[in-house]
Amino acid sequence: MSEQTPHHHFILHKPHGYLSQFIYEGKRKKRKKLLGELYDFPIGTMAIGRLDEDSEGLLFLTTDGKVSQEIRSNKVEKEYYVQVDGIITESAIEQLQKGVEIGFDGTKYLTKPCKASLIEEPKSFPLADRHIRDERHGPKSWVSITVKEGKFRQVRKMTAAVGFPTLRLVRVRIGKTFLENPTGSVIEVNEFL
Repeated sequence: MSEQTPHHHFILHKPHGYLSQFIYEGKRKKRKKLLGELYDFPIGTMAIGRLDEDSEGLLFLTTDGKVSQEIRSNKVEKEYYVQVDGIITESAIEQLQKGVEIGFDGTKYLTKPCKASLIEEPKSFPLADRHIRDERHGPKSWVSITVKEGKFRQVRKMTAAVGFPTLRLVRVRIGKTFLENPTGSVIEVNEFL
């Protein structure tokens, strides 16, 4: 019987501008920032769910595929703080809560009901101070959206579907784990949730 190598688990505050991957095989020649630049992760480490290059926030990484599958399942809530273009209306929030139609893989998809609410500009989370755009271009507002599913760019597509395109997206919670560490920092943990 061979001895099994222990798995490693990490919590990362993914900065804006990084891809949620370790190898970039895209066709663009422009250099992309990858997770391996932030920390010396063990071989076999994978991101659990992704945040696109323009998004930031809480990201779990692991060497254990079973843990990855469990967290990506529809049993675990993922909460996002989303800055949108304009002052989001109560009607738009109700639409988000009920589910909206978005495009996914060339077909129409109705998102599952979720939690959504208007929030004040976040000040208690360690968010990078990024200037999104000048106030002269119109008002902005923040909404909290909590989903249990994760289609490609889903939250961005949801806010656009109700008429309030996303300007900034920050994942602040996965299950019971909240974003607490500074941008770019990595914490090794024994387990998630």
